[in-house]
Order: sequence, then structure tokens, then C-alpha cells
Amino acid sequence: MSSHDYDLVIVGGLAGGLSVAVSSLRQGLPLVRIIEEHHHVSFPELVGENELDIGYGECVESIEAVGPDRVLVRTNKQEYRTRCCLVADRRRRPDWEPPIPVTENDRVHIDEIVELDHVVDHDVLVVGYTDHAVEITATVAATGARVVLAAGGMDPTRLSPAGDNLLRRLERERRATILYRSVPDQIGEVDGYPMAYFNDRRTPDLQVDQVVFSSLRETLLPEDVGATDEAMATGLVWFVGEPEGDCVPTTTPGWRAGRDIAAACFPELEVGPEPSSLHRRQRNTGVLEELREEHYNAVITHFEPTHSDLWVLRVKPDQGGTSFVPGQYATLGLGFWEPRVDDAVDPNLDARWDRLVRRSYSISSRIFDDQGYLADEAGLDELEFYIVLVPPTEDNVPELTPRLALKRPGDRIYLGPKVTGRYTLAAVDDPSSAVVLLSTGTGEAPHNAMAIELLRKGHHGPIVSAVSVRQWADLGYMEAHRTLEDRYPNYHYVPLPTRESDVPKRYIQDLLQSDELTRFGVTLHPDTTNVYLCGNPAMIGLPEEGEDGLEFPETLGVVQILTERGFVLNRRGQPGNIHYEEYW
Repeated sequence: MSSHDYDLVIVGGLAGGLSVAVSSLRQGLPLVRIIEEHHHVSFPELVGENELDIGYGECVESIEAVGPDRVLVRTNKQEYRTRCCLVADRRRRPDWEPPIPVTENDRVHIDEIVELDHVVDHDVLVVGYTDHAVEITATVAATGARVVLAAGGMDPTRLSPAGDNLLRRLERERRATILYRSVPDQIGEVDGYPMAYFNDRRTPDLQVDQVVFSSLRETLLPEDVGATDEAMATGLVWFVGEPEGDCVPTTTPGWRAGRDIAAACFPELEVGPEPSSLHRRQRNTGVLEELREEHYNAVITHFEPTHSDLWVLRVKPDQGGTSFVPGQYATLGLGFWEPRVDDAVDPNLDARWDRLVRRSYSISSRIFDDQGYLADEAGLDELEFYIVLVPPTEDNVPELTPRLALKRPGDRIYLGPKVTGRYTLAAVDDPSSAVVLLSTGTGEAPHNAMAIELLRKGHHGPIVSAVSVRQWADLGYMEAHRTLEDRYPNYHYVPLPTRESDVPKRYIQDLLQSDELTRFGVTLHPDTTNVYLCGNPAMIGLPEEGEDGLEFPETLGVVQILTERGFVLNRRGQPGNIHYEEYW
């Protein structure tokens, strides 16, 4: 029996083995051999495209050590001395059964359709979410049958590169329909043909000619390929799959296989940086489209940056109204699968990649409508939000705004079904009273809606809206507020930039302590004034209940200043004239 020298011998022409062969050749290993006991491999397209060296009809009989840096792979035809051997064959788990109820029918199969020649004009449903499911789909599609792959629960990062690429190719060339997020909950029978029942709004029930379930596979063991203890001790024999014990080097069936082997066995190869899991998922546009269809229920109609980190956006729900009480908030959401504007990595992303990240935002107001009148938000079909990009820090990786930063008009988004919140103007029942709206940053969003509501209803007492920001550029609504001041003598807008050279640094607390509000007609008195606070908790300065009464934070906040003047916090069951909404 002849013997040949190789860098890498791969046992099995399945998706995982083909992936490692292709990546190894591309990384610079010249001598790679695939041993396949059958006369075909899973994805024959890859053979010619990558000039793969395949020994068809070869069965492994033993794997032995022939020194510290070589093993001998013996087949029924020849012998191979190799620097590394990867066993990529896998087998069906003996106890595996379809995970859903299935009516007994000879048109329902597990893993394969025996008579593939007779399915040319058939509708075939493949059920599964692994490389093996992709292999079955590709095999059936090659016959000319119409194939649907119900791959509910599929995570693209768990596919091999070959499986992932072929899946996208099948979809792109319209040789198969991929249902990434759908899976039937039972297979019944109608007129002798299988009927797949889907229990979701995206997928209609399907009657097909054939159903094929892709079973879960398991890793082979050393004894299955005749690997001796000495061969295993070299660390040069690897198995695709989940670990079966500390003595068996294994690698996942996905993209890491080639990298793991290259790093362990071929130090001369330069292995590039690991692609992020999110990047690999984002290449699979079919998955993303289905996730968006499943979770998103609104469209972004307006996205206007005040600057790169501050935006005004409007969201229109697909169904339902947009009525709200000024001061209330709604929930926005995007999927963890969406790209980020920064390079931060979300903690535990792999476990959450197909879920939504949600956050509540106070509803703002456009202030003026398209005709220049005060906006009547009740007559519009959109909600407006005022949002700032939150940068990542060592202690906090923001999840939503870095994704929202990349959105534009026409993009889809999640909008919570309910608008809620107790931070409203309900306490303002005297149109001649003073209303003071104090905020930091985008905390002025609910105050925009409040101010318009008061003016539209004829409130003639003084209204002051003061907002503390870092720079003039952080005032996204200043021009509109100046117009309001020109039209309504009782309305006053007081911006307080703290990092501009042309104005002295002042905070909201300074404004109150200086009694500057008196020049706007406001005398801070609990009998005639309601104060609204939204923004930085340090500005608000909420106290805690202590043994001797209220205990305020060390940093002086607005609540302490006001309570010392006789104001009372408005809380459930305790009406007051200090109203607050913590913005983060």
C-alpha cells in the first residue's frame, strides 16, 4: 500500500470538513487531502472552485502515531503521513426523533429522501437549522425540486463557512426559500400529502410532496476511526463537534474549526483576527430581514441630526394611534443584530443577538407644524423623540443609541404599544399660575410638548423652560423656542451652556438661587408655581427617607432648593408641586 505525505488530512466531505479544507488552502497549506467514503461531497460546487483534492470511496481504518509530529492515516486504499488529521464526519444521534408531532406518512423522512430521482417537480420542506439541514437542502435543490428550508432558531455563527456561504447562495440564486425564523409545530396529512402547520403570523401553512427532517448529529469518537491512544496523545488528531472528553481535541463545526487547527498545529501560518460574531451574522441578510419583520412595527419618517451625536427623529407606527399626554413616554427598540456606530462589544451578545434592546424615551414635540402654527400632536400620526448618542465606558456599554445612530428615514424600528407616564401637566389647573420647566440635555423633550400644550390651551401665566447643556450646538430646538418667545410674551426659553467661552458657566441650581426667574414674572412660591424636572439625577437631587426626615444627596439639587422654600414633591398619594422624571 502506497504512502503519501500531507499537511492535513480531513476525514469526511461534509460542510465542516470542506470549510477547513478551503480555509487551510487559502492560509497557505499546500497539501490538504479530503477522504470521503461515498462518491460525492456535501457541496460539490466547492470542489472545482477551490481545486480540492478528494479521495472518493475511501474509508478510514486506523490512525496511528508515527513520531511526535506526524500521524499515519490508513484507509482501505492507501496510507497518509500527515501533520494533522481532522475527523469531520458526524453521525445521527441514535435516539433522535422529530421534535414536533408528525403523522405517520411515507412522504416524511429523516435526513434523506431515498429516491431523489423522483422529486424533480416536487415541493420539498426541509426542517432543521444546522449545517446538516443546509446539506440536505442543497442536495434536494440540485435535483430541481422546489425546496423550502424551515430553519427556525438558526444562528448563522453556528454554521460552517461553507454552510453559511452556500445557504446565502441558494437564497440569492432562488434555488431555495429560507425561512430563518419559522418552524412548523406539527406535520399533519391532507389527502395523503404532508401538511406543515406553522403557528406564527409570518408563515402560512404549507402542503408539500415531501418533508425531510434534519437530525442533530454527534461527534465521532477515536474508536470509530481506529485512532490509537498514542495517536490521540500527539494532539494532532481533531474531531469536529462538541467535546467528548479532555483527551479528545475538538473544534466547533462553525467558522472556528480552521483557526483552531491552524493555531495548534501550524505555527508558521499567520492567522488573522477573529471576525466578530455580529459581523458574521450581519452577512446573512435573510436572517436580519426576518428578524426585522418579526419584531419591528413602525417606520422612522424623520431623522434630523442636530450634530453627529444628537438627533430629532419621528416614528410612525404601522397600526394604532399616536395620542399621548404631554410629558409621557414611549418605548423604542432595535435588535441586537443591528450594527453599532462604535466598536464596543455588547456583553453576552451571543445569547441575545436575536432579541430586542428597548428603552423608554419621553415624547417631544415639533413645536410648529408645516404651516407654522403650534403643533397639534393629537392630529398627527407620528411621535417625535429627541435622543443623544451615549458613548461606551469601561463600566457601561450602551445598547440602543449606538444602533439608532445608523438609522435613517424609511428604516424600520420597534415602537412599544403603550404610551404611559405620570409626568404630566395634570397639576396645572390655574391658567394664570407659573410653570417652570427645568431640564438637562435631551431631558427638555417632554417640556417641549408641555409648553406647546399650555400655549395651545391659552395658559397666560408665565412659562419658563430652562435647559442646561454643554455647548450651544446641543440645543436642537433653540430656533423654534426663540420663535415661541416672539409670539407669546409669557413664554421664556433659558438655555444654559456650561462649556462655552462667551457665557459664564451656570447650572439649573444657580438659576434658582439667583432669583433670576423674577425677571420672567416668576416668583418661586409653592402656592403659585409648579416646577417640572427632567434630566440628570444630580440636577434633580431626589432625597431618601431617613430616620430624621428627608436626607438629600451631598451635591445640592433642585429638590432641596425648592423644599427649603416650602415646595413638596409630587408622589403617588401625595400631591405636590415638584414634579420629576429621571431621564437615566
